[in-house]
Amino acid sequence: MCGRYAATAHPEELVEAYEVALDATDQPSRSLLRSPQQPPPGRPDHNVAPTKQAPVVLTRAPRGGGEDAQPVRQLRLLTWGLVPSWAKDPSGGTRMTNARAETVLDKRAFAPAASRRRCLVPVTGWYEWQLSPVARDARGRPRKQPFFISRADDVPLALAGLYEFWKMPDAAPDDPSSWVVSYTIVTTAAEPGLHRIHDRQPVALDRQAWEAWLDPGLTSPADVRALLDGSHVPGRFQAWPVSTAVNSSRSNGPGLVEPLPTDQLEGAVDPVTGEVLGR
Repeated sequence: MCGRYAATAHPEELVEAYEVALDATDQPSRSLLRSPQQPPPGRPDHNVAPTKQAPVVLTRAPRGGGEDAQPVRQLRLLTWGLVPSWAKDPSGGTRMTNARAETVLDKRAFAPAASRRRCLVPVTGWYEWQLSPVARDARGRPRKQPFFISRADDVPLALAGLYEFWKMPDAAPDDPSSWVVSYTIVTTAAEPGLHRIHDRQPVALDRQAWEAWLDPGLTSPADVRALLDGSHVPGRFQAWPVSTAVNSSRSNGPGLVEPLPTDQLEGAVDPVTGEVLGR
């Protein structure tokens, strides 16, 4: 997965679609961005990039609920790029936007979260860049054609994620703005068809797996592995080429996901047929 996706729903739409009990998007954690995020966190965003804050669904006792508070399904704004609790600083999060399903239970950075802090990342779809087998760019390298991938039906698309807490070292113990709450997206080998675009894809969980994946009481590595292995159901997605405007993280808007006409393609491969498209 190349590190960009679209999250175009409003919080109230996500609350309904993902069966959320508590909308906590008004309680953002500390941002790692130096400049104000555009669009602002929680607004429809057609080009979510690492270090941005985006809506994430998790099950946890509400903040300030007391010792007897029960876990509830919440919608929160978290930072994309997981920062482990033991990290000296948050800079490494930009390298941890994805976690491989094959090793997520073994890696020090991801294993604790995989056992107890799992989440759903609601997306409209994600972007991948396909290396052309025939076309070259000005430097002689394979030309990269961006594709947008989404579900082929109207079922909400939920990517498997993990989240983690990291506290600013010198912050006051009771300062809520001192916490960076971050997440990563779990990836796996691409299914037939999508493998013609990229060799990896995010793990997409169907609705029947949501409750178990979000359950903080499910801590067995075998159970977590079973959920990841059972998520690979081919044939759920559609994909089409889009403009290279998405290459810039500053680009945004609905135009990014619109299909690119065939006459504007150069050496792209149709993910369904394997046919080379364009001149």
